[in-house]
Amino acid sequence: MAHTREWKEKNLAMLSSTIRNSPVVGIASIRGLPASQFQQIRKKLYGVAEIHVSRGTLLKRAIELASGDRNGLKALEDEISNDQTAIISSKENPFKLFRTLEKNKTPLAAKGGEIAPADIEVKAGETSFKPGPVVGELQRAGIPAAIESGKVVIKKDKLLVKAGDPIPPAIASALTKLEIYPLVAGLDVKALFEGGLIFRKDVLKVDDQRTIQDIASASSKAFAVALKARYFTDTTVRFLLSDAHTKAVGLSISAGIPTKETVRLLISRAASEAAALNDRTKNA
Repeated sequence: MAHTREWKEKNLAMLSSTIRNSPVVGIASIRGLPASQFQQIRKKLYGVAEIHVSRGTLLKRAIELASGDRNGLKALEDEISNDQTAIISSKENPFKLFRTLEKNKTPLAAKGGEIAPADIEVKAGETSFKPGPVVGELQRAGIPAAIESGKVVIKKDKLLVKAGDPIPPAIASALTKLEIYPLVAGLDVKALFEGGLIFRKDVLKVDDQRTIQDIASASSKAFAVALKARYFTDTTVRFLLSDAHTKAVGLSISAGIPTKETVRLLISRAASEAAALNDRTKNA
């Protein structure tokens, strides 16, 4: 008991110190993550982030101890489950860290009983199987399999499991045979903390390309509105002055007002009109 208490106190001190001193701290679930893949992720994140696994009660206590020095940190406690939870500490930007963690996720075969993270379906087409008992196995899993021209084929697209539903063992076995891995193995980030703010998954999960496109579109529309409203900024001033200059030159020519820029055009126009008048006079 004394040894256990001493270990807990030492671990608590280490966790609270890590949470207190790391610019970015996060909570992640490791439920269903195989130990071998967990170790691989730890190695890949070396130098980027550290992962500490402990009981939920100990993690909550560590956050509580560290929260006195960091406003807003205590809200991380709400993301801790009672088991298979990890603390992530890093100096990396929360959004960049989240992308790194997402990239380190790998497909994982289902064994049966897991919750489908997305709709699971099979597509129509040939398989790599030769005719045999596998046809019956696929059919029992609800997959419309048949033998055609000596090959096992799936006759049509079929939705097997809806997102959020448990994956039946028979379907899990069939999916593995078809080399379809519906699960994802990796750290499931619940929230990251930085600078007094909590960033949850729905905020961290940003589509970079879509965001860039949205910003470019917004910038283009704002520029068009500023031009139409004749609103001067560092970006619009050159275009507005150029437009004003073009219109001023056009008005000057139309009104017959000679300036350094219009005199040659006015003389040229006058010469053309005089020539035309001369031709009409000759032909009269």
